[in-house]
Amino acid sequence: MNAGDFLRMFAYDHWANRECLRAMRAGGAAASGTVKRIAHILSAEKLWLERIRREAQSMPVWPEFDDPYSAIDECEAIADEMAAAWRNYLNEFTPGGLEEKVEYRNSKGEPWSSRVEDVLTHVVMHSAYHRGQVALEMRAAGMEPAYTDFIHAVRQGFVE
Repeated sequence: MNAGDFLRMFAYDHWANRECLRAMRAGGAAASGTVKRIAHILSAEKLWLERIRREAQSMPVWPEFDDPYSAIDECEAIADEMAAAWRNYLNEFTPGGLEEKVEYRNSKGEPWSSRVEDVLTHVVMHSAYHRGQVALEMRAAGMEPAYTDFIHAVRQGFVE
């Protein structure tokens, strides 16, 4: 993969996150555990970009919100912030950047080193994994989850 491929994947990721938030709002899912899970998706996206940029972690991995209804608004703002941040990062990519190593400590404090390409792949897959959990939780609660399949996004022109 190259930076252009990742730009496309992160565009899809942003669209899918926004679709989940829209479905959560429409279904009244604010009081359910789905808000916590989507907040985790967004927090993890921010954490990984901070790790790549060698910045301090600015959010907890599992954020807590005082008001679950305003949490959807907060998540929408973070989703938009992260979409722009990832787009800016990927647009500034230099040749060989995907092979660069990122040194970091995981949430258990263990030291690790990963290639940027592997981190980017992880971020997109991690988000899709948890969006699947959100969909499962919403359906189990009688709500209609978002349809966030990648191929649907492409066929509908949401992702080029």
